[in-house]
Amino acid sequence: MSKSRLGWYLASLVTCAALVWLWKGVVDARVISPVFLPSPESAAHSLVNGLLDGDVAAKFLATLMRMIYGWLLASAVGIALGALIGSSRTAQAYLGATLETLRPLPAPAVIPVAIAIFGLTDAMVLSVVAFGALWPLLLSTLHGFRKAEPRLFEVARVMRMSRLEVAWKIALPSAMPDILAGARLSLTASLAMAVAGEMLAGVDGVGQWMLAAGRMFRSPEVFAGIILLAVIGILTSALLGLADRRLLRWKHLQR
Repeated sequence: MSKSRLGWYLASLVTCAALVWLWKGVVDARVISPVFLPSPESAAHSLVNGLLDGDVAAKFLATLMRMIYGWLLASAVGIALGALIGSSRTAQAYLGATLETLRPLPAPAVIPVAIAIFGLTDAMVLSVVAFGALWPLLLSTLHGFRKAEPRLFEVARVMRMSRLEVAWKIALPSAMPDILAGARLSLTASLAMAVAGEMLAGVDGVGQWMLAAGRMFRSPEVFAGIILLAVIGILTSALLGLADRRLLRWKHLQR
């Protein structure tokens, strides 16, 4: 591990500790009622008890799986569509208007449609997660394919490479930094939509657990849920960062 990266990690830990200290200071000073803002100790105690005695671990896993499955579905569709539109003017002519119509729609706006089609089921949550996570990946892939070096395509024509070979061997590697950047944004969107879908559909997960706790004014459980969501975000971001360093090793070596 390089010294610069270690420095960033230490700075992040110090910032996190400072935020927890500030949180504790606000609670101790009674600036906000403990009914609405529990102490860090209460939130941690609620989380540990839920993991040891309750079914919080199952809820955590359920939310994580919905997030990942929805993100994988969005990745497959988004990368495929982005590559197709970015490398084909015909596909752009046929699909561009439809995508531009759907793109401005906020993801929560499709929840009533998803409920009407799938009902209050896991399939509804999965479809909403996939829709919300689709656009960052699609747009980043499209941008990456369009900005590929034109001279590489000239070489491909000289070598008489097929369209599929050009996409796989030239355009996709060139677009990979943009795709991975879009994947990070897509992961964030998929987690947010998984929690929102659980709250609205009433399916078991961290989102539904937090909603039920909030209605009963059990604020320690609400903040325990926030901690769990933060853990999901940190873990998935770390895994994607590892993939970034593996797939784009050449880029990091240039720094």
